[in-house]
Amino acid sequence: MGNDTTQRLEALREEMRREHLGAFIFPTGDPHSSEYVPDHWKGREWISGFNGSAGTAVVTLHGAALWTDSRYFLAAEEQLKSTEYVLMKQGMAGTPSIAAWIGQQLANGDTTEVGIDGGATSAAQVERLKAELRNEGGLTLRTNFDPLERIWNDRPPLPDGPIVVQPETMTGKTCGEKLADIRKALRTKHADGMLAAALDDIAWTLNLRGSDVHCCPVFLAYLLISTQKATLFTDRRKLTPQVEQYLKAEGVDIDDYDHVAKGLKDYFEYNILMDAEEVNYTLFGQATCAVVREASPIPFLKAVKTDAEIEGFHRAMIRDGVAMTRFLMWLKPAVERGNETELSASEKLRSLRAAQPLFCDISFDTIAAYEAHGAIVHYEPTEESNVPLKPKGLLLVDSGAHYQDGTTDITRTIALGDVTEEQRRAYTAVLKAHLQLQNLVFPEGVSGTQIDAIARRELWREGWQYYHGTGHGVGSNLNVHEGPHQIRMEWRPAPLLAGMTVTDEPGVYLAGRFGVRTENVLLMVRHSETEFGTFLAFEPLTLCPIDTTPIVVEMLTDEEITWLNNYHAMVYEKLAPHLNDEERVWLRENTRNVER
Repeated sequence: MGNDTTQRLEALREEMRREHLGAFIFPTGDPHSSEYVPDHWKGREWISGFNGSAGTAVVTLHGAALWTDSRYFLAAEEQLKSTEYVLMKQGMAGTPSIAAWIGQQLANGDTTEVGIDGGATSAAQVERLKAELRNEGGLTLRTNFDPLERIWNDRPPLPDGPIVVQPETMTGKTCGEKLADIRKALRTKHADGMLAAALDDIAWTLNLRGSDVHCCPVFLAYLLISTQKATLFTDRRKLTPQVEQYLKAEGVDIDDYDHVAKGLKDYFEYNILMDAEEVNYTLFGQATCAVVREASPIPFLKAVKTDAEIEGFHRAMIRDGVAMTRFLMWLKPAVERGNETELSASEKLRSLRAAQPLFCDISFDTIAAYEAHGAIVHYEPTEESNVPLKPKGLLLVDSGAHYQDGTTDITRTIALGDVTEEQRRAYTAVLKAHLQLQNLVFPEGVSGTQIDAIARRELWREGWQYYHGTGHGVGSNLNVHEGPHQIRMEWRPAPLLAGMTVTDEPGVYLAGRFGVRTENVLLMVRHSETEFGTFLAFEPLTLCPIDTTPIVVEMLTDEEITWLNNYHAMVYEKLAPHLNDEERVWLRENTRNVER
């Protein structure tokens, strides 16, 4: 990759000189501010060689740097080897901001112009960069130039996967009912309409699904909502006659994807809500009426699941639990026989899920990380990194699937044989962290930030820390990462409400040695009503044994042992009817009570 990167940087710098630019910024993003982007917009990966889901590459005429967060420090170091990129570790002391680094690079140059593709960067991100660059000696930001159009010769085309209808029996609300809820929410913000740009928000609103983004059941589109009508801007080739008829019956007009700017110019209401964190900078400037700069109301509406969606999650988790049980039953004997690797284990799990009814796709690329690879938080095995599995040590498997009625996300760390005392203590501490959050009772309306430390305190006592979030929302046959609520150290003010899903996934990662993570998807449910209001609790949705062989029982409290035993009893009760005799025997053995 090093030679390719060198050639690409040379081509980029030639274009930068032609355009009199001193630096160019490549965020991770597309015109819809997606977390995972279609191949067409993977410019940051193409220009740097780093393929993590988060990061920003910056190239000047004489330097190159890449910023990413702690999930990818180890992976980025490896992928940036033999390139001129310097890794900038976000959140770490001594790491300069993007603007400060550019200011240093351009201090003695002959231009103060910096470039970024305004059509693939949110309005808020561009505005923040503009302000930061101004403070670095008056640097200016140009947004109307995409050098990749000239130098990325084999750039992938825009995706054109078909759009399908998500049945109302699985959504619990019609498209019309959702549009009515959105319009009601818009009135509280004194907005007549809105432009929805987030792909999962559009799919949820219209009860449609697609396949334009890897592992995300969404499709490229914009949705313009006014007081009386709604218009979907998308590639018409994606629409079957049945989907066109469905949209017509729901009162949704159809226009071409690249006509959205014209749609904004033709918009006839007094004002329009546009979320500056969601709508790209170029499109944000196309509105001809007053703009209400507010957060989109759709993520909050989407986050509280309907009864039909909750029932779908329960059904999907049973099928996923069956696949996971068969995988775990297969794993250790297969490793003992030899010839299994991280990749073969990943493929085995995918095939077991694919055999389940209503399977659509995996919900993200499986993390199958053996021993030292487990310390790389978002490690994904490749042909180059793939290692054999041995009957000893820890295998961390973080995986999930989209079923038509629900999305799953689960992490299990499995002892493949003998483990060290350090591994046992880390494994048990992570389990304690997981259970402390799982068993929390908390007031409805608190934010995830206010309860994040509940999970971390068990690890802090041991002098350990993890830098990713503790939990994120999960979509209903939609994106596996869903907001606006999260459980993490960084401030996220979104309230936690009954009906929301969230993961519980603390971890420990010891570089060069091993990693441990335990993750379930939880549902927030009402626990009690007191004079102080409504209190919530977490109900586990994920159904899968937690490996008890590495546990240091003395580290667990009686309450933690009781919960673990009750959880395993529930797992057996719900999964056993769907298994054969041999599988039931295995599951019974692997859900037996933990005793002191």
